[in-house]
Amino acid sequence: MKLREIIQNIRVLSMTADPETEIGGISYDSRRTLPGDLFVAVRGFEADGHRFIPKAVENGAAVILCEAPPTDGTPYVQTDDCRLGLALCSRDFFGNPAAEMKMVGITGTSGKTSSSYLLKHLLERETDAKVGLIGTNGNWIGDDFLHTEHTTPESYELHRLFRQMADAGCTHVVMEVSSHSLTLERVAGITFDVGVFTNLSQDHLDFHKDMEDYAAAKRKLFSQCREGWLNADDPWTPFMLEGAECPCRTFSAERNDADLVAKDVRLSASGVRFAAMSGGKLAITKLGIPGMFSVYNALAVMAAGLGLGISLADCAEAMESAKGVKGRMELVPSDGDYAILIDYAHKPDALEKVLKTLRPVTRGRLIVLFGCGGDRDRGKRPIMGHIAAELADVCVVTSDNPRTEEPMAIIEEILSGMKNSATAIQVIEDREKAIAWAIDKAGPGDVILLAGKGHEDYQVVGKEKHHMDEREIVASVLAARK
Repeated sequence: MKLREIIQNIRVLSMTADPETEIGGISYDSRRTLPGDLFVAVRGFEADGHRFIPKAVENGAAVILCEAPPTDGTPYVQTDDCRLGLALCSRDFFGNPAAEMKMVGITGTSGKTSSSYLLKHLLERETDAKVGLIGTNGNWIGDDFLHTEHTTPESYELHRLFRQMADAGCTHVVMEVSSHSLTLERVAGITFDVGVFTNLSQDHLDFHKDMEDYAAAKRKLFSQCREGWLNADDPWTPFMLEGAECPCRTFSAERNDADLVAKDVRLSASGVRFAAMSGGKLAITKLGIPGMFSVYNALAVMAAGLGLGISLADCAEAMESAKGVKGRMELVPSDGDYAILIDYAHKPDALEKVLKTLRPVTRGRLIVLFGCGGDRDRGKRPIMGHIAAELADVCVVTSDNPRTEEPMAIIEEILSGMKNSATAIQVIEDREKAIAWAIDKAGPGDVILLAGKGHEDYQVVGKEKHHMDEREIVASVLAARK
């Protein structure tokens, strides 16, 4: 592709490069620069890409996109923002593939991952679409899974992925849009057909200077959308709406004046049920994932569906067949009047949130089985022990990826936070035996939470991974009981 085609939408301050230069690729890491590349000198937090221009040239870069021109005569294009330049040049290099598909961006502190998977399910079921998904747990092109390191990839990788999706026949893309990606211009130049805001709570304040800065980053999404849907029950929504540059609608489980409302909400250990109302129409729906947060996730997904022209009735029907995200409040089959859930909660705040979510819907005892990873933060072990003992009725302390540490030594540190607790505590080092014990002790109305492993299907002992899938263990225990 000609250089002039790649830089046509960026602000060019000066240039010495020939606009007819043929460019074979774009790079922003000099170690990965190939002959014929356009090297973009991005100023990072730890390193300035301008320092690596000589290395990029040595590796064959044909042209440099920079904010400060090189002094050695290397052909360059000067712009005022290389992060923005990387995004726009990458988009145009790949032929703006995002414009060939319906784009949905979901932002917020919590609920992005679950909502994105639910929306993928809705679109596949109700429109027979091939859907691309980009998010925390990985990327999907239809049924093909691709591993990822970031919630939102760097802009070059993002547009390359869009091109793969479009070429594979995807008609829709659902993506989590993080505050980092919005701040760092990773999604610059993308127009979303629908943008969704789930909620905002304290997070990433190591990156953002304060909550308002964090919220302002999230709000940027609504300057890149054709339509926005926001959670009317979140206290930050008025702030979001103030700066929105597209028509916006709201969803709510508390307010009757929202555009999509959940009425008659019923919570249980097996999921949620409510009546969805919008535009004078009503549809009953249910979702097999417990907790009030599931009501909001379902509303966010149904809102996006409405924004894409899917009927309320079809949105409601799709929720009933949705399975949710593997390892995120995942309900697995049991053989009696008790529930078994698997969740990835492996940090103090996550364990606290999931236990507080399950407490109101537990008719019997809340039984939590958990451990702490070896060769990781030891300080969280007594904290997690204390949280479990405070919020559960029965605690089963076991192993969770002990790695090179002695499993019982880890367990002892967890137990140090459970001293003087009246809560029943059972210690079983072997996780499979611990799961069997918890199921054997379960009674009517009880809820068993298997915390920490989530989507993982392995246990790390020493430096080796051993296959261990809690779903298989539960099924095996139940089969043996029969």
